[in-house]
Amino acid sequence: MKTLLLLRHAKSSWKDSTQADYDRPLNQRGRDSATLVRRFLKDRKLRPRLVLSSPALRTRQTVASVFEGSSPEIRYDDGLYLASVGKLLEVISRVEGNCDQVVVVGHNPGLEELLLRLTGVDQRFPTAALASIALDIDQWPVIFEARGQLDWFVTPKQLAIL
Repeated sequence: MKTLLLLRHAKSSWKDSTQADYDRPLNQRGRDSATLVRRFLKDRKLRPRLVLSSPALRTRQTVASVFEGSSPEIRYDDGLYLASVGKLLEVISRVEGNCDQVVVVGHNPGLEELLLRLTGVDQRFPTAALASIALDIDQWPVIFEARGQLDWFVTPKQLAIL
């Protein structure tokens, strides 16, 4: 059994219209949302061993905030920047078998499409939303054929009232 957590980057700043998409930082709302996600993971005692992330600035800042004070292995993969479902599955399929819980931090529409592909659940995926998918697989390379169960899905708006 494997668990895949999908985390969309937190809200980014559009303050500088000349800034490249890749280089957009988090805004204050994004930083606040990432803190809420960190607290949620801590309250649930979720301590993933591996985080796969897009290297865009907003995803790196989301990872830094959400996993502050914990020590997962973090791998930034250029292929995860604005990745398609196929690319997301390809990157996940390379994870070592002994890693039972993996977090993917990325972008839409890829994360929404991956959630739909793995679970059949068509769910809007706002910034800093977090989904947990249970997969009945023993090794990550078979994720291409996997079907999973959406265990839970939370948004910063929901976490703010908890």
